[in-house]
Amino acid sequence: MKLWMRYWVMVGIGLMGAMVWAEGGATTKPTTKPAGVAAVVAREGPGEVTKLPEAPALPANVGDLKLIQARVEAVAKVAVPATVAIIMEGAQGSGVIVSKDGYVLTAGHVSGKPGTDIRVVMSDGRRFKARSLGANNGIDSGMIKISDPFYKGDFPFVPVGSARKLAAGQWLVAIGHPGGYMQGRPPVVRLGRVLRANAWVITTDNPLISGDSGGPVFDLDGKLVGINSRIGASTSANLHVPIDTFVETWDRLAKGEEWGGASFLEGGPRPTAALGARIRQEDEGVVVRQVHPDTAADKSGLKVGDVIVRFNGRRVKDDNDLATSIGKKKPGDSITLEVQRESKLVEVIAKLEAVGR
Repeated sequence: MKLWMRYWVMVGIGLMGAMVWAEGGATTKPTTKPAGVAAVVAREGPGEVTKLPEAPALPANVGDLKLIQARVEAVAKVAVPATVAIIMEGAQGSGVIVSKDGYVLTAGHVSGKPGTDIRVVMSDGRRFKARSLGANNGIDSGMIKISDPFYKGDFPFVPVGSARKLAAGQWLVAIGHPGGYMQGRPPVVRLGRVLRANAWVITTDNPLISGDSGGPVFDLDGKLVGINSRIGASTSANLHVPIDTFVETWDRLAKGEEWGGASFLEGGPRPTAALGARIRQEDEGVVVRQVHPDTAADKSGLKVGDVIVRFNGRRVKDDNDLATSIGKKKPGDSITLEVQRESKLVEVIAKLEAVGR
């Protein structure tokens, strides 16, 4: 592991997962004057990122891993200062600033109703007043405007790219506040890959949990390509809103419009059921590689290294099969998992919990 300025990067060789730790209301109608979308999208990727050698899609040696690490560090340096925590009505999420005057993009279920008062927390702990603008509930996109009358300076912001050319296997960097904002802990940055992408949703293996919703997703050129939307049934298969929909509906969002019904993204704004464990398909089967604290998996006694053999009495074919099975359940449902733990078969009963923000 390498120490670089104030950034710590861990790159794993297994499935090449990585994590970075970086330092760096009222319901009145909003009166914010909309900003032109051209002012947001007409920018190149940050020079400190694009000047670096290209990172390989499939690393073959330690040198390739170092190239990926260098890109992730450079993206983090630019992105973390613009990543914010969003606090409102007892709930929390994440977001990202995309203009120097404080326009914030987030998930629609995080921004909430237009005109709602919000607190935005910067990566350095500064807090600002903000107000929610528009939301497309059909695709889960939302916008917020920082509107603190006592601050007259510019905000750090990131360049906006496009998700149209994303391909399976491409590296992406996801940032957010897992578990919600924690004083003294900067936004957490994770490296993962695209599993699949289309015009409506990006699915990646970037590990996310509650609190990450609304946070940004970047390519390795440092451009914003998506916003964290939903935690999948497995925390290693998660859903993100393509950035292009924000660009295409910018004026409506900035004017405070709300439209769209229940989304196809894991059942729309309603909470979805999650186990709270990161699983991977490996030679020995579906292996638990991380158990998130205070989740259904943690409370059930599921342990890292467990191999999940059966779900409610039915043999588990692979990690996608397990994720699909959990995805069909509702928050509060109990499931029975049969796991191989060392040389023993152990039965684990978990009560699935809701994840919304």
